[in-house]
Amino acid sequence: MIVAVTPLPSLPREAFDPKAFARGLDEGQPLVACKDAISQCTEFLHRQFRAGADAGLLIRQRAVFMDQMLGALWDNHGWDSTDLALVAVGGYGRGELHPHSDIDILLLLGADYDPGSGQIEGFLTRLWDIGLDIGHSVRTVQECVDAGRDDITILTNLMEARVLRGPESLMQEVRQLTGPTQMWSSAEFFRAKLDEQRARHTKFADTEYNLEPNVKSSPGGLRDLQTISWIAERHFGVESLDRLTTEAFLNAEEMKVLKDGREFMWKVRYALHMVTGREEDRLLFDHQRELAGIWGLEDGDKLAVENFMQVYYRWAQALSMLNEVLIQNFDQAFLTAAGAHDVQELNGRFQMRNGYIEARNDNVFKVDPSAILEVFLLSARNDAINGIAAPTIRLLRNSLHLIDDNFRASDINKRMFIELLRSPYKLTRQLKRMLRYGVLGRYIPAFGRIIGQMQHDMFHAYTVDAHTLEVIENMRRFQIPEFAERFPVTSRVACRLPKIELLYLSGLFHDIGKGRGGDHSELGAVDARAFCEDHGLSKRDTNLVTWLVESHLTMSAVSQRRDISDPDVILQFAQHVGDENRLDYLFALTVADINGTNPTLWNAWRGSLLRQLYTETKRALRRGLENPIDKQVWVDETRDAAIDSLEYRGFTVEELQELWKERGEDYFLREKSEDIAWHTEAIAGHHDKSKPLVVLRSTLDSSVANTTQIFIHARSTPQLFPRICAQLEQLDLSVHDARIYNANDGMTLDTFFVLSADGSSIAEDSARLNHIREHLTETLGDYSEAKDDVQRRTPRAKKSFSVPTETKMSVDEIKNYSVLEVSTPDRPGLLARISRIFVDFGIELQAAKIQTLGERVEDVFFITDHKQQPITDPAMCEAIQRAVREELDEQAVA
Repeated sequence: MIVAVTPLPSLPREAFDPKAFARGLDEGQPLVACKDAISQCTEFLHRQFRAGADAGLLIRQRAVFMDQMLGALWDNHGWDSTDLALVAVGGYGRGELHPHSDIDILLLLGADYDPGSGQIEGFLTRLWDIGLDIGHSVRTVQECVDAGRDDITILTNLMEARVLRGPESLMQEVRQLTGPTQMWSSAEFFRAKLDEQRARHTKFADTEYNLEPNVKSSPGGLRDLQTISWIAERHFGVESLDRLTTEAFLNAEEMKVLKDGREFMWKVRYALHMVTGREEDRLLFDHQRELAGIWGLEDGDKLAVENFMQVYYRWAQALSMLNEVLIQNFDQAFLTAAGAHDVQELNGRFQMRNGYIEARNDNVFKVDPSAILEVFLLSARNDAINGIAAPTIRLLRNSLHLIDDNFRASDINKRMFIELLRSPYKLTRQLKRMLRYGVLGRYIPAFGRIIGQMQHDMFHAYTVDAHTLEVIENMRRFQIPEFAERFPVTSRVACRLPKIELLYLSGLFHDIGKGRGGDHSELGAVDARAFCEDHGLSKRDTNLVTWLVESHLTMSAVSQRRDISDPDVILQFAQHVGDENRLDYLFALTVADINGTNPTLWNAWRGSLLRQLYTETKRALRRGLENPIDKQVWVDETRDAAIDSLEYRGFTVEELQELWKERGEDYFLREKSEDIAWHTEAIAGHHDKSKPLVVLRSTLDSSVANTTQIFIHARSTPQLFPRICAQLEQLDLSVHDARIYNANDGMTLDTFFVLSADGSSIAEDSARLNHIREHLTETLGDYSEAKDDVQRRTPRAKKSFSVPTETKMSVDEIKNYSVLEVSTPDRPGLLARISRIFVDFGIELQAAKIQTLGERVEDVFFITDHKQQPITDPAMCEAIQRAVREELDEQAVA
């Protein structure tokens, strides 16, 4: 039986005066009357919102206002026929209208209505002239039926329809012809809506913890509640979840969580629409601070925005769990209705019913608290178990108080947790459930402190706990054949690790020290050691996990910020690692961590750097740390290989020695022999010395990944590097690495590894490659015509972070350079700005290592004064760094 629709609330005269509005229409000023009415109602509702009124009341009152205004306009229109209905559908039909939500209406035509009269077009035109965001459809009853049969989204909108004007009988006929006995049975509807939800969750990485969540569509958002509401309406005949009071589906406590959580999400969405002045459902960084202020939060030990987002994540997680409980309850109801009663006993405490594990009695956790971990262990050992039954989830949540010091001290529980990490099936899913149901944070209290902890930067895409589970999921992927193409090297390495649970433990603890102040790697290592020792791991295994947690950033930092073509760098890193087993574990952890930090960070370029470091370190370890390769041997081997290649192209050794006489050893250390041959042949064939030589090469070779190499040979001047950087920006290219070699003959050899600004490869676009070459040749050869200013603005999201630029200067005693390190959010024109500062200070750039890490850059510049000596004056060093910081931080907010 369908319960009568809950009546909408009344609307105060202060918000909308129907009589005054009707007078405005009668006086022939409909546009003025409508716009004044909208403005008056909006201002009233906003005042009520800021005064603390429930958002749920306000969005219903706005729907009432829209009902009255549209109804009055309809009545004033003077229709020739009554065989036509104005119907509110979608969210508006549900009686929920946020400040800038679309107003979805259906013009429902009866059999006797003439659609060619033009009256409908006139009515809609008036609504558009008013400025309403109208989403409309014009259909007959049969067209509604046909559309609903073909498209479940249309059917869903029709399920929420309310007739505002016209004959109710038309809509009643639609309801009868689109009911579950006519099309989309409740079981079919359930499966289709579940597929929709899964696809939507996948779009948001299947986590409530995105740093910029969508309050409507992200997991735990309003759409999750609407999905289960639609299913309840279709199957149980209730028009809202508030009416679903059967204890088997929602108990009183869960109903309170649902209502309070929905009110919170409504409030967030209302505030977003209010502060942005548009339909904005994304909780973007630049809105989060403003909403934190609306909530009355202030900065303290934690930023106000972090406290606000932690509240958001808590509600999103609670609503996700309710969604899961109800979906499973519905699933079981459909299976039972279909006659499915597949029950399989697992042991004395648990059984599997229709694919879900469930407790065999309500006292199972009270009698044996260890069963709390056992339910997850059984699920991870049996691939047929799809999830935990909703009643058992409730029992788990009500038994969390049993996870205390005695529970954590139990040898049985310790063994079960380690066995869980060794289990073959759906480990990450079990850990995510343990997190969602509150078990993981209780069993590992240090993990409980990072749940919902925001990482307010542009580098991380998730909260700390969500990132941690994403890292472990990546580790699982390394062992699944279908992911081998994406992670070919890492998959082979991970599959030969002797104890995979040690890798998972390192992932579980690698960021657990965040938010406490101090070095999170060191803090996490202390926690990891205590956990491993407490759980009976051997001293060797404990030391490995502890070292991995403490060193989890090292491999990434060395590959991205050090010159990994230098044998000394490889030797130092090999000495830090110590043996091949540690190297394998650290490599797998590093790749999993990078991919779990932000999906956009991983690309072929970063992969190639890590593979190069991994390969060279493994060779050093196999050779023996007591037998390091001599730099001169490395240089000679590269030079000889380049000579062998070039001799096939007609060069003599004497010619090559003449061409290379001004090249320093760095060139032969850092460049591959095939690239040296390419450079040499291009230089030898370049006869117009008045123009710079610009050549490009794209390859999928692992040494350069999917980047394009731009090689420039030109007369060295202080302005050359900033000019090149500016031109690359204007060409919409992103620099991922740059190598600069200044020769004694006054020439420079510069190699830039670039991608398009959006991260895509330009390797196959020959027209664009030609344009780049011609543009650089022309602009670098004629300084008077070049325009170096970069006009693109700093993107919105990057402005939202007041992350100051960090700089550091030191002296490389071996190479006799000063080393300037710059860490800052990426932005247009960054390299050009830094290099212009070098010109202002009379600095000569000897080499550079440019690394774009997603939304952040960590650049290293090797610089000298004009006499090619390192800069050692402390005042000058500070002045250079201050200039860089001020220039970049000023640009960040421009």
